[in-house]
Amino acid sequence: MSSAIRVLVVDDDFRVAGLHRDLVNDRPGFEVVDTAGSVGAARAALANHRPHLLLVDAYLPDGDGIEFVRSVDVDAFVLSAADDAPTIRRALHAGALGYFIKPFDRRALSDRLDRYARYRNLLGGDARLVQEDVDRASAILHGGAEAVSGSRSVTEQLVLAAIGDGEASAAEVGERAGISRATAQRHLAALAARDIVDVRLRYGTGRPEHRYARRRT
Repeated sequence: MSSAIRVLVVDDDFRVAGLHRDLVNDRPGFEVVDTAGSVGAARAALANHRPHLLLVDAYLPDGDGIEFVRSVDVDAFVLSAADDAPTIRRALHAGALGYFIKPFDRRALSDRLDRYARYRNLLGGDARLVQEDVDRASAILHGGAEAVSGSRSVTEQLVLAAIGDGEASAAEVGERAGISRATAQRHLAALAARDIVDVRLRYGTGRPEHRYARRRT
């Protein structure tokens, strides 16, 4: 069974929908399960494919894409030519995780998809979370950075040394540094949010694994 993040593209312009489909399918760990040109088609596709993420245009021939986002319990980004503040506020109030004004740079959506994968992995499952986890997930999704002191803690220095010149998982870093996996994970995520380490997702069978490497300057 595929562990990819399933995406539904909703746009009434088939050429634009195709561009977005191809962009998503180019990202490792993502797959477009369908494209829909109307709210009605989107609801049918939602029932048939149970996507994890929606890319939705604000204006559709049979209804309002933003109201569609509001009515479903699925993560969504709104992609629209509408650039007025009320529409953007309405989309965010409806629960959209982000808003992209068309036309936009492909790299912007690619980067947000990569961040969404990390955000989803951090908040996935049924584990109880602490506020630090919530703040970190938000920072990852929106590209923010956590407030930090001017110097690195002793534990952060141990974590960076444990990564070495290659890449490693949180479990490997924890074992090398003599700390728990959870502690290593917290510090690695904080370092990633501050662009001190790079993160990629390695996909296999089951849940994707975060792999960390020191950023080259």
